[in-house]
Amino acid sequence: QVASFQGAAAGSLCTSSPHDHPEHGRLVYKGNLAKAVLGVRFFSYSTSIFNLFMVPYIVLKTGVGFDSLFLQAAFYGLIGVFTFITPITLHVLTKGYVVRLYYRADRDTYTAITYSAILAEKATVFHQKDVKIPDITRMFTTFYAKTKSMLVNPMLFPDPRDYNHLMGYDKMPFPFDWEEEKGAGERK
Repeated sequence: QVASFQGAAAGSLCTSSPHDHPEHGRLVYKGNLAKAVLGVRFFSYSTSIFNLFMVPYIVLKTGVGFDSLFLQAAFYGLIGVFTFITPITLHVLTKGYVVRLYYRADRDTYTAITYSAILAEKATVFHQKDVKIPDITRMFTTFYAKTKSMLVNPMLFPDPRDYNHLMGYDKMPFPFDWEEEKGAGERK
């Protein structure tokens, strides 16, 4: 009976749809690589921590040493690259990957959920007028929200009008038909 009571209590507390968030608004985008990005970064961090603790122990216990200063620098440099540079590079490349994007129509604001350096979810709130599209296509950047680069896949928006509004295409003087563009891409 306790289990059924807990299920009833949990069911009665959840009144909104699973795509709504009371604070952020309606879910308009969900990135399909979120688990992969989190997994790769977690693996990179865990191997770096392992290196920090185990390499000095292994070097001291096995007596691995190099007489040449050049070989010592190369060995510790290689260990340093895998310990520090790889996680930093992964963070820089994936920090703008949008895991989820919410839209609040009453305020015309978006909330982008990304991963921080410590793998926690971080919310960035911005207005549609804060969105800047780069003049030149950049790797790992679809748009800038204020000054922060964001990466989304336009094909993962369930409603193309949400993407058009985010990018400001609905305010442009020419009509843009998403379905027509999608059909032209499939014919090629």
